[in-house]
Amino acid sequence: MRHFLNPLDFSVEELDQVLSLAEQIRENPERYAHVAEGKKLATLFYEPSTRTRLSFESAMLNLGGKVLGFHSENSSSATKGESVADTIRVISCYADIAAIRHPKEGAPLVAAQYSRIPVINAGDGGHQHPTQTLTDMLTIRTLKGRLKNLTIGLCGDLKFGRTVHSLINALSRYTGIRFVLISPEVLRLPTYVIQDVLKSKKIPYQETTTLEEALPELDILYMTRVQRERFFSEDEYLRLKDSYILDRAKMKLAPKDMYVLHPLPRVNEISVEVDDDPRAAYFLQVQCGVYARMALIMTLLGLVPTA
Repeated sequence: MRHFLNPLDFSVEELDQVLSLAEQIRENPERYAHVAEGKKLATLFYEPSTRTRLSFESAMLNLGGKVLGFHSENSSSATKGESVADTIRVISCYADIAAIRHPKEGAPLVAAQYSRIPVINAGDGGHQHPTQTLTDMLTIRTLKGRLKNLTIGLCGDLKFGRTVHSLINALSRYTGIRFVLISPEVLRLPTYVIQDVLKSKKIPYQETTTLEEALPELDILYMTRVQRERFFSEDEYLRLKDSYILDRAKMKLAPKDMYVLHPLPRVNEISVEVDDDPRAAYFLQVQCGVYARMALIMTLLGLVPTA
């Protein structure tokens, strides 16, 4: 039995296999419409979610499986003091696989240690969001045809942005990757990510506070919102929330084959006027998320058909 808590839980070859399966599902979804019949996915969401929770549910239903779970901490026994360890022990009696989102970093790891079913990390605090990373990788591969030899700009909240941390971890294992880190000083990428990933693996990177300067050299621009829920001070959030706003004027500075990704939800960091630009790929990204999660569920449940 395997879990998926961090992109590094899978080798590059295994990640590529999951992405290839996702592409096959996209090309012929009917072939996979019944592979998970009789299987149940439990969605344990201690934090609010629109895309991730519904994407997991859609993925399992598309595979012919069923879904059970809760959508907030308030609708679970966590309000009575039940631990994550006890919850996953109980859920292991009801479901075949579980996806857990939790505000505390490391909660999915605790769940995996006590679980009798595969556990997927659907986001833990400001730590990791590995299925969003699968989604991002599938989107990039769809648009650029590769996951190597790319300059990727990461813009916004790089301190608390778990999607950013996961994506850096995953892409750092591909050749020719370079990162441009665009953020206010107080939201710069954590030192441990810079030291443990970028510097230790000798990944080229550049830090800047200016989006306009970075745009002309990018293959991918990964925008993120400043996350109100990660701030203790409302004043600090209000001061930083409009640090970067991508609009039509800024898009004129970008290459014609640079694509814009965003894990969503957006607030105002991407103007709606950009939505009609053919380089705006964040809604394609949402669709890719369903295929990526379908492929992951099949892989962890051992449902991948042999050739």
